[in-house]
Amino acid sequence: MIVNFSLLNELFRGFHIQRWNDRIRAMDLIEMDKHAHKMIIAYCLAKYEESNGAKIDWQKIIKFGIFELIRRIVISDIKSPIYREVKKNKKVFEKLNEYVYTQIEPKIESKILLDEIKDFLFTETDPNEISMRILDAAHIYASYWEFQIIKQSNPFNYQNIRIETELLNSIANFNDLIGIQRLTNKHTISNFVDLCGQLRFQIRWAQVPRVPKTAVLGHTLMVAAIAYFFARENNACPQRLYNSFFGGLFHDLPEAVTRDIISPVKRSSDEFDNLIKELEMSLAEKEIFPLIEKKWMEEIKYYVLDEFKNKIHIDGKVELDNISIDDLNTKYNEDRFNPHDGECIRAADQLAAFLEAWNSCSAGIKTEELSNAAQKIKDEYKDKMLGNVSIKTLYSNFQHVC
Repeated sequence: MIVNFSLLNELFRGFHIQRWNDRIRAMDLIEMDKHAHKMIIAYCLAKYEESNGAKIDWQKIIKFGIFELIRRIVISDIKSPIYREVKKNKKVFEKLNEYVYTQIEPKIESKILLDEIKDFLFTETDPNEISMRILDAAHIYASYWEFQIIKQSNPFNYQNIRIETELLNSIANFNDLIGIQRLTNKHTISNFVDLCGQLRFQIRWAQVPRVPKTAVLGHTLMVAAIAYFFARENNACPQRLYNSFFGGLFHDLPEAVTRDIISPVKRSSDEFDNLIKELEMSLAEKEIFPLIEKKWMEEIKYYVLDEFKNKIHIDGKVELDNISIDDLNTKYNEDRFNPHDGECIRAADQLAAFLEAWNSCSAGIKTEELSNAAQKIKDEYKDKMLGNVSIKTLYSNFQHVC
C-alpha cells in the first residue's frame, strides 16, 4: 500500500512543527497550516496561468507540494534565509537531502512512491519551469501572509523592515505571474486567499482538551494528501487524482464563514444536518464564491457541494446517484468523466480526525469524547475496502491507545 502507519504518522508531525518560534506570536503558526495555505495559493496562481494559455503540470504541483511538506517536516523549521543559502550550495543541499531520504526511506512501503521522492530530492529541476515557479511563488506569498501576523505582534523588532523587504523582493521576482499581480494589487482573489488563511484560526475539537491543537486549514491538507494517495492506490486517471487532492483541500471551505461545527452536533438529526448544509451553501454563495474567478466557480462548487459523494460528469451534467468506487475504477476512470471520489475523501477526512484523536490519546491527553470518537471511526471502517485501498488494514495498525 502507498499509505501506511509510518507515513501517516510522518505527515501528522506537520501539526507539531512551530513556525516563527523566535518571535512573539498571537497564536501558534504551524507548518501544516502554512503548507495548506501555500497549496491553495498555488491552485489560484496555476488557474490564472492556465487561463492565459500556459501548460500547467498539475500532477507535479500536487506531488511536489506533498513531497516538499515531507522534506520540511524532516528538517523542521530551518529559517528561510538559511535554507535559501543551503540550496545555493549544491553539495551541502545534496547532503541535506540525503539526510531527508534516510529518514523517509524506512517509513514508505511503496517502491514507486519512494522512487518519486528520491527523484524529487536528487534530480535537478528547472526553477524557471512554470509549475515550479508557481510552487515557489505560493510558498513565499504564504510566508509573507504569516509575517503580517508576526509584524503586528512584534512592533518594536528591529528586524521587521529587513524581513519584510526580503519577502517583498522575493515576491517581486514572480511579478510576471498574473496571480501574483492580482494578489499584490489586492484584487478580489486576495480576499479569497485571506479568507482561506483564516481557517488556520479555527481550532478543531474546540471544546475538547487535546494535543496538538489542529486547525481546519491544516486538516484540509492532511485530508487532501490521504485522498490523493487513496486515488493513487486505485490507479486513478489524472483528473481523478487532481479532484481527489483539491477536493480534499477545499472540502471544508464553507467553514470559513460558518466556523467548525463538530460532527456530533451536525449529526444530531438529519433535519439539523440538512439545515446546516443549506446555511453553509447560502453563506458560501454570498461570501465565498463572489471572491473566486467565474471560470473556477463551478469546479469549487463541485468540491464543496455533496463533497462526500462519488460524482462524475456526463454530457455536462453532474451525476451522483448510486456511483460506487468500483464504478469509478472500472467504468468512469477517464478524464472525460471528471470523476470525484467523494467516498474516499470522506474516508480521508475520518482518518485525519482519527489521527487527531489517537495522537492526543497517545500523548496522554485522553478524554472519553476522544476515545469514543476514535473507536467509532475505527469501527466504521474495520471491515471496509475502498476499491484497492485496504483501509481496514490501516486502522488495524493503530493499537488500543484510545
